[in-house]
Amino acid sequence: MTVVSSPPQAPAAPPPRRRTPGVGFGEGAVNLLNGAFLLLWALITTLPLVWAIISSFKTNREFLADPFGLPAAARFDNFARAWTAANIGQYFVNSVLVVVISVPLTMLLGAMAAYVLARYEFRGNRLVYYGFVGGMIFPVFLALVPLFFVVRNLGFIPGIGPLLGLNSYLSLALVYTAFSLPFTVFFLTAFFRTQPTSIAEAAIVDGCSHFGLFFRVMLPMAKPGLISIGLFNVLGHWNQYVLPVVLMNDPERKVLAQGLAALAISQGYRGDWTALFAGLVIALLPVLIVYVLFQRQVQAGLTAGVLK
Repeated sequence: MTVVSSPPQAPAAPPPRRRTPGVGFGEGAVNLLNGAFLLLWALITTLPLVWAIISSFKTNREFLADPFGLPAAARFDNFARAWTAANIGQYFVNSVLVVVISVPLTMLLGAMAAYVLARYEFRGNRLVYYGFVGGMIFPVFLALVPLFFVVRNLGFIPGIGPLLGLNSYLSLALVYTAFSLPFTVFFLTAFFRTQPTSIAEAAIVDGCSHFGLFFRVMLPMAKPGLISIGLFNVLGHWNQYVLPVVLMNDPERKVLAQGLAALAISQGYRGDWTALFAGLVIALLPVLIVYVLFQRQVQAGLTAGVLK
């Protein structure tokens, strides 16, 4: 009996490779352009800061001879001269005092208003919300003249006049709060809407009051959003210049932005450029430290609404 063997079969061809999405030439070019743009933007924002820090450690002779060179030795006396001779120290303390009053007040009032607008339905809810949103597009320059007269007239009220008149830290902090509330309410309203309703309902069932629900449950849950908008408010209040110019005329009560502007103007006569850069670094350092400490919370707060 003859056995007929079948011819050997060719091995099966491997399945075609699937093209991984996102690695095409077009998308690769777009990613490359995005990376180049971000790198360029980082250089534009970082190099002036590095240049100011390096210049603050030079002598005036070194700065004028080579503005972009490195200092031969670190001159810390520039900071001492800016702190005392240019009165930057007093302006720094004034700014800290105003920010310490205005930022917590803005956060408290803004969080309370945003929570009510986001979690409770009542007649006029949308009207109040869009009123806050409209406040974001109101130019501050249109309010300077009436604001000056309002704050000045507050100084004539018996008993509380010295606390709320011109050249008052409390008045300036209240004005900062008023101009920061619209964006704070707008930001936190969207954030409170992402909070789970089940937790609030469980707290109410357990006997928690609406007041306790806000301060003991919902406010701690909104910590990332509070830190994010708090940092924006710190930056805005710390760098504010127009409002203090109108409301703070006393040389001893000026804030840091006014002091730096006065120091920059005086350089046309004195030429103490390194003291000016030292003053700029003193103004930048607190904001930079705050951002470095809370950068993760800021990123979490900005992306929380998207992820939920």
